[in-house]
Amino acid sequence: MIIGLDDTDSKEGMCTTYLAAVLIEKLASFGRIQGYPLLIRLNPNIIYKTRGNAAMAIPIELNRGEDAETVMKMVIDLVEEMAEFSAENTNPGVVFIEEASDDMKKDLAAFSLRAVQDVLEIREAEELLERYGISHKGFKNGRGLIGALAAAGFALTGLPDITYEVIAYREKKRWGTPRVIDEDSVWKAAEQPDTWDTVDHENRRIVFAPHSPDPILFGIRGKSELAVRRAFSFIKSEPFERYVVYMTNQNTDMHLLRAKIGEVLDCRSYILEGTVSKPPKTIVGGHVIFEISDGTSAIECAAFEPTKGFRSIIRKLRAGDKVTVYGSVKDGTLNLEKLKLTGLNHNELRNPLCCGKRMKSMGSGQGTRCEKCGAKAKEQVIESIKRNISKGFYEVPPCARRHLSKPLVRY
Repeated sequence: MIIGLDDTDSKEGMCTTYLAAVLIEKLASFGRIQGYPLLIRLNPNIIYKTRGNAAMAIPIELNRGEDAETVMKMVIDLVEEMAEFSAENTNPGVVFIEEASDDMKKDLAAFSLRAVQDVLEIREAEELLERYGISHKGFKNGRGLIGALAAAGFALTGLPDITYEVIAYREKKRWGTPRVIDEDSVWKAAEQPDTWDTVDHENRRIVFAPHSPDPILFGIRGKSELAVRRAFSFIKSEPFERYVVYMTNQNTDMHLLRAKIGEVLDCRSYILEGTVSKPPKTIVGGHVIFEISDGTSAIECAAFEPTKGFRSIIRKLRAGDKVTVYGSVKDGTLNLEKLKLTGLNHNELRNPLCCGKRMKSMGSGQGTRCEKCGAKAKEQVIESIKRNISKGFYEVPPCARRHLSKPLVRY
């Protein structure tokens, strides 16, 4: 059986991964977890999301003679007990996959990928559940059925790229209080190979622990279970209630679609190629905006204030530079996650030199004149300039990284 869960949390507290962690413990008396529980990040741009838009899937081999109906009832009872039903945007969903035909696997693979890259409607999940007779339970408007089915689909059909995260959960009596974590131990943990985003070196921040009142104490991400467990062993903190190692699609860029600028839609994430058509400008709030064009369409790209030093890189771009941008689109603007500078424009129009100095403009369309000897020139000249930026990849710092965005350390 594969159990899929989604949308049991809220911004005020609770966490779907914590409900899954509790469920994993309860399932131990019914069977054996197959492989790893899955933590699946869905489309990060969905307006209905509560926090990180995570859905969970738990594959379990039931003990011989175990009644599947009993397991389903236990799961549903736990959701009814723990989910944040009072929150407006919390609409839990649970699915149970017991058998799967080839057609069902094919349809679920496509559905699951769309849940990460596109915007789905509840009816699309309901149609698949009905078509293949998949047992399920939706609460309130049932929106959680989308994520629950998508996560279960990935558990059934596999992920094209995987990472791991070990998450430690707080004792319930400590929820809502400041987290107690020894900072020196975190920096030591961050030195361990094949892990990332535990700290932000550039901004001297610890980024592996949330600040919200939810049950998570901290999470360590990495290439393998061995890597995250090794880093985990260095952490000194308040006592934790439990911890779980998850297989996940985090930091894989699974949300990104390759497209042309003219094909872009809001609430999706893209990889777009183009040429800088309007140079960067800093607007109110410290955000940096520039425009790229592919010759037929153009789009504004933004490095928002939380991206910190990344903005200084963006300010060095010039019109004519060739770039590939990575990020999500909202209100017609691409929110940058990464940028690859593929071509530098070294040419600049300047007034000609004469008598050791630049000629001065005589007015719009009137050319230039040397102030010393009076010589005139009709047009500016193209000169090669030195750039203080190199071709290559640039990314936002860990403090601004989205769950799905692939850090350069993984390239």
